[in-house]
Order: sequence, then C-alpha cells, then structure tokens
Amino acid sequence: MNTVNKKTDLSVNVAGLKLNNPVIAASGTFGFAREYSDYIDLNGLGGVSVKGLTLKPRQGNKPPRIAETPAGILNSVGLQNPGVIHFIKEEIPFLRKYNTAIIANIAGNTIDDYCKMAEILQDADIDAIELNVSCPNVKQGGVAFGNTCAGISEVTKRVRAYCKKPLIVKLTPNVTDIKEIAKAAEDAGADSLSLINTILGMAIDIHRRRPVLAQNFGGLSGPAVKPVALRMVYEVAHTVKIPVIGMGGISTGEDAVEFLLAGASAVMVGTMNFVNPTACIDVVKGIEKYLEQYNISSVMDIIGTLELNDTSTAGGNGCGCQIESK
Repeated sequence: MNTVNKKTDLSVNVAGLKLNNPVIAASGTFGFAREYSDYIDLNGLGGVSVKGLTLKPRQGNKPPRIAETPAGILNSVGLQNPGVIHFIKEEIPFLRKYNTAIIANIAGNTIDDYCKMAEILQDADIDAIELNVSCPNVKQGGVAFGNTCAGISEVTKRVRAYCKKPLIVKLTPNVTDIKEIAKAAEDAGADSLSLINTILGMAIDIHRRRPVLAQNFGGLSGPAVKPVALRMVYEVAHTVKIPVIGMGGISTGEDAVEFLLAGASAVMVGTMNFVNPTACIDVVKGIEKYLEQYNISSVMDIIGTLELNDTSTAGGNGCGCQIESK
C-alpha cells in the first residue's frame, strides 16, 4: 500500500476547507475513490473531488468518448454518474472511513439544477462543493455558464444562497480573459476557485475523414495543458483575493510545486491517475521532498513566492515576439 510519511507540515486551509496536504484527486479521474483504494491509502490524500454529479443519473455520451493525444487525452464522457442521491447514500459512507476531505463536484444544465443539488447536499456529510460551470446553459442557447462574466456571476450567486459549506467555483480556460471570469465569481460569493478545466479540442481519423469522438469535440487534459494552466493560475491568483486551487497536467511533485509557487494554495491531480494509480500519493511525496531539500518547514511558506524575471530590458514584449528598435 502506498502511503505518505509526515515529516514536514503539509496542511493547508483553503477558505475553510481544511486539508492534511495540498493534493486533491481531481473530479472525473478518480471516480468515488473506491477504484483506487486497492492501490493507495486514501488517508494520504488531502481530499477527493468526486465524479461530477447531476440531479438524476446520467449514462453520458455515446462512444467513442475518449481519444489519446501525444501528451494527454481528449474526453467527451458527458458526466456519466449515478446521481446525487446515490452519492449521498452509497458513496459518502465509504469515503468517511478515511481521513480525507470530501468535495462534491456538481453540474447542471439550468441554474435551478445547481441550486437543488446545493440544497440537497447542504445537510450531507461533505466538506465542500465544487461548481462545474463548464456545462451548457440550455436557457442561453447552450453557452457554458462559465464562459461569460454574467453567466458565472448568476450561477455562483444563486448557488451561494443554498450553500453554507465552502464553495469552490471551477473555471473553464475556454474564455478570452480568465481574470475577468475569476473576479466575477469572487464578487458573486465564491470562497475559492479551481482551475483549469479541460481545453476544448478535436482529434480526426484521417482514414474515415471524421472526428474520432462521437461528439466531435472534447476536453483536452494531461501534460500538454500544463503551461497554459500555470499561466492562468498565476494570473488568477494575482487578480483575486480568495484562494486558488491549481490543476492541469500535474504528473509529479515538481509539477505541483510549480503551481504552488505560482500562487495556488492546493492542487488537483487528474489525468495522471489513469496512467499511474499512485500518482496522487507520489505527488504528495514529491512536494514533501522539495520542502525537505530546501529546509522549508511548511508548505504554506512557498505558496505564491514566484518572482518574475525583469523583462524591462529583455528586448521582448512577453509574448515571444521581438520588439523592433526605433
């Protein structure tokens, strides 16, 4: 059984969500944790963000709904899940056997869906709610709630009225300016933000001349998205006053440390769980090793300590383009 040694202080408090360490298993990649309990000691996780929940059970999209890419995967699973009531009755009792935080990730196609789930979960034995705002709003022509400031503001504000537990809003990267979206969520009552969700992508079967995925498009995750995720986490962490949970391509402890330095108070590990079922514990150990290497007693001491290079005389404009001299 893969476990974690406790030598340094890895504990963090993310806006009232107390974690034994800053590593959370990301929603959609860890089921309800049962699937991984034979491989790792779940007590070694900071938390588990469970499979995305909807009001009623869903079968998800028809296959193919997973496609491998050179450095990640595309998915269009479609939130297959047994529904929020099943989660409360069957999955929470299992998870409560372990000393790890339980985060309920909820999704819906109307704001009423989100509000009803938040109300149902209010008395459930969970530690926080994570709002998946990448779902299409059927009342607004299918535009995802998280794609506009108005959309994310409305759903966050409405859910906030029903949610007394720590409320995490999960941001989509498929926007023009994620800083504006983050600020709108903060102003509407989010306790913390998690980012990034998957990046919209596509794979094509050149022999059939059709998309690989039955839904044509899917969400890209894995190592390929890490540079984008790091940049967005840095930008958001330096825009809002609430804590940020970083994710996107984390495979190792070193990857996680990058996100912490960029300003994340905790991290989520997703796609790598499919490749390596002990990934989350390995990341915890990697963070601990880094702290010991530099004689740092608490993980809190490295959060947001990144120092940017001085670009004032570098001859570039920060986007990889050279500035012409006049």
